[in-house]
Amino acid sequence: MAGVSRAGARGASGSGRGRPGPTLVQIAAATVGAVFLLVGVLGFIPGVTTDYDRLGFAGHASGAQLFGVFQVSVLHNLVHLAFGLAGLVLARTVAWSRLFLVGGSAVYLLLSLYGLVIVHRSEANFLPLNQADDWLHLGLGLGMLGLGLLTTRAPVRP
Repeated sequence: MAGVSRAGARGASGSGRGRPGPTLVQIAAATVGAVFLLVGVLGFIPGVTTDYDRLGFAGHASGAQLFGVFQVSVLHNLVHLAFGLAGLVLARTVAWSRLFLVGGSAVYLLLSLYGLVIVHRSEANFLPLNQADDWLHLGLGLGMLGLGLLTTRAPVRP
């Protein structure tokens, strides 16, 4: 509507009872999803991923490193891409956004623990992971848990 202010489009009361914008938890889930998508794409770009010629499909023998620090493989990059897409899709609702952040935090906390207990040069290291990945996954897990809990509130009861 040309000439109608934003407040006017919401009605005289300014209550904003029209379609509300995304909530903080939805923005957080979409942002986390977008970052995972970006990381997944960057893992396939030579230069951003060092030793790109050593990028394996999976396993500890993949010698490629994202930013020269985080060990990656094709499988590891695909997991980042899938996780990113999930974040963007689940950001459509508050409940699904919170599930993505809190559930995803559980996945990353378990992945961090897994990475800390396995021998990195063993067949058990199938993604692959290195020590930098382990600590990053711990931080991601804690950060996503915080976002999932702090950006949503329990309903206020009258």
